[in-house]
Amino acid sequence: MTTTAASSHHLSPAFPGRAPWGTASKLRAWQQGAMERYVQEQPRDFLAVATPGAGKTTFALTLASWLLHHHVVQQVTVVAPTEHLKKQWAEAAARIGIKLDPEYSAGPLGKDYQGVAVTYAGVGVRPMLHRNRVEQRKTLVILDEIHHAGDSKSWGEACLEAFEPATRRLALTGTPFRSDTNPIPFVTYEEGNDGIRRSAADYTYGYGSALSDGVVRPVIFLSYSGNMRWRTKAGDEIAARLGEPMTKDAISQAWRTALDPRGEWMPSVLRAADQRLTEVRKGIPDAGALVIASDQDSARAYAKLIREITGDRATLVLSDDAGASNRIDEFSSSNDRWMVAVRMVSEGVDVPRLAVGVYATTISTPLFFAQAVGRFVRSRRRGETASVFLPTVPDLLTFANEMEVERDHALDKPKKEGEEDPYAESEKEMEEANKEQDEDTGEQEQFAFEALESEAVFDRVLYDGAEFGMQAHPGSEEEQDYLGIPGLLEPDQVQLLLQKRQARQIAHSRKKPDEEADLLELPAERRPVVSHKEMMELRKQLNTMVGAYVHQSGKPHGVIHTELRRVCGGPPSAEATAGQLRQRIAKVQEWATRMR
Repeated sequence: MTTTAASSHHLSPAFPGRAPWGTASKLRAWQQGAMERYVQEQPRDFLAVATPGAGKTTFALTLASWLLHHHVVQQVTVVAPTEHLKKQWAEAAARIGIKLDPEYSAGPLGKDYQGVAVTYAGVGVRPMLHRNRVEQRKTLVILDEIHHAGDSKSWGEACLEAFEPATRRLALTGTPFRSDTNPIPFVTYEEGNDGIRRSAADYTYGYGSALSDGVVRPVIFLSYSGNMRWRTKAGDEIAARLGEPMTKDAISQAWRTALDPRGEWMPSVLRAADQRLTEVRKGIPDAGALVIASDQDSARAYAKLIREITGDRATLVLSDDAGASNRIDEFSSSNDRWMVAVRMVSEGVDVPRLAVGVYATTISTPLFFAQAVGRFVRSRRRGETASVFLPTVPDLLTFANEMEVERDHALDKPKKEGEEDPYAESEKEMEEANKEQDEDTGEQEQFAFEALESEAVFDRVLYDGAEFGMQAHPGSEEEQDYLGIPGLLEPDQVQLLLQKRQARQIAHSRKKPDEEADLLELPAERRPVVSHKEMMELRKQLNTMVGAYVHQSGKPHGVIHTELRRVCGGPPSAEATAGQLRQRIAKVQEWATRMR
């Protein structure tokens, strides 16, 4: 190993001796760089952060082979998040001559095996069993997607108890950040200038570097908005458009309405995604598509919709189904078009032919989003692209635009704005204020949330931090322009083609008479999706204005809010859209001016 870690990090995978396409016998440049860093420093603990699809398994098993060969360790323990993944690890290890037992439960290990593959949950149940094993023989512990060790206090404590005596520990993750502040075992945290402790990786290979190396596919995000109508728990019927300024609760309810399989939004988006898959398969003949659903009932309903739309059966993967792991393997090795899953395929599961995705879940954490998108980015040859369909929801568009942002796990609550949610405290205050100031909502639990109606509208394409396209109806020529983007393109070609598609759409729009413009005829960059932060500021401004008017008029808060709803219309301010809030702010200003 003569090349330095720093220089090898920048080498293309096509560099002589560095992972020709379609082979795993030679290391990619980043894997070689990480190996050199490890061999040079010989640390007890090593955290490797590599973007999903970059080849963390190959790196880890190569390192395990090196440590076994040099008698640094005598056995290997792999800890994975799921049953399917521990089997996948055992199969990958077997291919390079390391035999791991994925069925190990207790007692002495068979003589044929050099280690075991277990789950975090399994370690949580019997930590002393695994501690005894690592105390008896020098052990390398590979902690796959180690952020899961922070999922619960018991898992983290079990990992500490079980693997504290291990000779070497290798932690792997594609997403080293969490939405909570539970410390992750065996991860080093360093305090920054802002006083916040963040995870410190020993080697990092981000999506941006992997994309420029051709190791992962560029991702084209296709976002769909549309009109939604639902009934709240308070019994109010609300109508809103995905992507328009709304409160956090209203966004959540509109999002749930869009994903309801009984509406028109999901069938329209699945139809568009299937057309996109057909286009992609012209360049990638075995390309597959995956719908990530919120729950099992929705997953079954989406599978039924796919059958109705395409005439083909979708592979259905439910996490509590005993045959789920086999179904994933069968789909991976088949030529079938569609798979529908709840959460099982969102992380770590290797189905390299997946190239089209539909994000049909209401989970909105950056960790889950990154892992979900990671299912589609694994590249097998240069030029492959991935396409992911999304609802126009502010958080998701932010995540899509920040694909190349590298994050660390913050152990302390940020003190400054811009990290986590600086408005959390303000939001609690606003919720209390709305309870007091809006009319009595004591009846709200008598009703259940109900999605009533949804329709889909093509909204925009997001790629490499930029946004393209004007709104278009499903099935229109404008939508087809974007669905027809070739499935084999270099990253710079994607950008150029999207710019051309948007220019053509704008030119076509200008030729139409104004009365025919039934959708918003503006390019995506001039139609910003309002964030929750901006909504909070509007609600805060309204409450400030109402508070000032209370002193001026002598009327109680609740009376003023009720009068504003009567005059301006709409739901309580906690559920009002940005337009409705602005209208109420203007009305209060008008009343205050009259009284002067």
